[in-house]
Amino acid sequence: MRRWNGWGDETFNLALPKEGKGFLTERIGIGQPLADAALQDVCDKVPESRLPASSGSALGGLVDTSPEARVRHARGQSLADWLAMRSGEFGVFPDGVARPRSGQDVQTLLRFARENNVHLIPYGGGTSVAGHINPLAVDKPVLTVDMGEMNQLTDLDTESQIATFGAGTPGPLVESQLRAHGYTLGHFPQSFELSTIGGWVASRSSGQQSLRYGRIEQLFAGGRVETLLGTLNLPTIPASSAGPDIREVILGSEGRLGVITEVKVRVSRLPEQESFHVVFFPDWEQARAACQQLVQNRTQLSMLRLSNAVETETQLALAGHPRLIALLERYLSLRGASAAKCMMTFGLTGSRRQCKSALAEARQVCAEFGGVYTGTHLGAKWAEKRFTMPYLREALWELGYAVDTLETATDWDNVDNLLGLMENSLRHGLEDEGESVHVFTHLSHFYGQGCSIYTTYVFRVADTYEKTLSRWMSLKHSTSELIVANRGTISHQHGVGKDHAPYLPIEKGELGMLAIRSLCNTLDPDSLLNPGTLVD
Repeated sequence: MRRWNGWGDETFNLALPKEGKGFLTERIGIGQPLADAALQDVCDKVPESRLPASSGSALGGLVDTSPEARVRHARGQSLADWLAMRSGEFGVFPDGVARPRSGQDVQTLLRFARENNVHLIPYGGGTSVAGHINPLAVDKPVLTVDMGEMNQLTDLDTESQIATFGAGTPGPLVESQLRAHGYTLGHFPQSFELSTIGGWVASRSSGQQSLRYGRIEQLFAGGRVETLLGTLNLPTIPASSAGPDIREVILGSEGRLGVITEVKVRVSRLPEQESFHVVFFPDWEQARAACQQLVQNRTQLSMLRLSNAVETETQLALAGHPRLIALLERYLSLRGASAAKCMMTFGLTGSRRQCKSALAEARQVCAEFGGVYTGTHLGAKWAEKRFTMPYLREALWELGYAVDTLETATDWDNVDNLLGLMENSLRHGLEDEGESVHVFTHLSHFYGQGCSIYTTYVFRVADTYEKTLSRWMSLKHSTSELIVANRGTISHQHGVGKDHAPYLPIEKGELGMLAIRSLCNTLDPDSLLNPGTLVD
């Protein structure tokens, strides 16, 4: 069963080793956890549904107005959502949850929304960390559309390597259904366990192995979108110069233009071989230069991740196994990678010949920058836990700590500047309260032009939920302003939602925002589809 007030399967927990607890205590102090609300107490707060009394018969049993269903679909997974769920103070609940089974069902829901002036919010895996799925406090009823029933591979064209899925198919089902035929999509965001293929398209998601397979915009070949004006079909043409690409318009539309019901994607045959490797560098400058050279050389890696010195230290402290880590530290120190060392993880995926050649080239480049190659053991550990790290929020919460992330992307000439500004803003953001913030960063996706910056910050919860939320809002707002004012995107992979919408105009400019608003007004003139998202 999925947690109603947190991340993932309630039967799975990621324990924090005692060394990790001591590490955080030393840096930001002892945490004091806040009390969690009970599910039944929250359900008791859910008001009567404002949907028309006739909606049950009009929608043919598609809508569930039970309190628990509405609680479970009221929030996503941002830290603000986490605090709302844990405190039980949700604020606003959807008035019902619809579960369509076909595009025709979605058209029925859209027609109902238009005729009854109802707000409609598409819901995939509920993993949004930017407020995509949160209902607004308005005088109109809100209907959340859970796409989870549309979760099947409906066609596989092996000649063109195009697979067709229902938009509500979660990551594990995407891969398991393809693997049964010898194929893979290769799209592995950290939210892979829960997020859906339609959500990936709607938010322009990026997977951990995008160096090989591409981001979702490279994988998305076409599909179908149900709009208030009718059905929009996107044909699977390999490439076209016939005007603006409507497929690109739907990518990143976040439910404002319509409901994605069918997704056609470009798939690949399962690789012969895959492995993950770790290299440690003496310092950040040499590590970053090695990564830049690898990606600009187009070395055939499937993934690349570089942790700065603080993240490297944090990961080793949270790994447990202190005796083995001490041996590793001693070995690295002898090889010239000590206090300022930075850990790089890279993946090799493809034929045996491709992987052998890429490994030789990667090791040679790393050696030129002082890299110490440590093989595949740590890389295998990363692969084993790469989708379970969000569960760490639960472990930290129980110790009285809150954890969140900020991510962006920028050109190479600005990476160090923007990273430094972000970390400095977060690290000193709570000094007025006498609180420390533990901040660390990795570069998670790489391009010849630049890379993404993914920063994590941990701070102690306050003595109330309200004060804790205030701490988060201060850190989030001040650093988001710095990002967009210093040549960074407000989001490389998490989308805009409602949380990031105020910062989007700085990135897009006046004319860009006019174009986006015009699209929304054309396909949704009454602002019924996920209002407040993308466009503030």
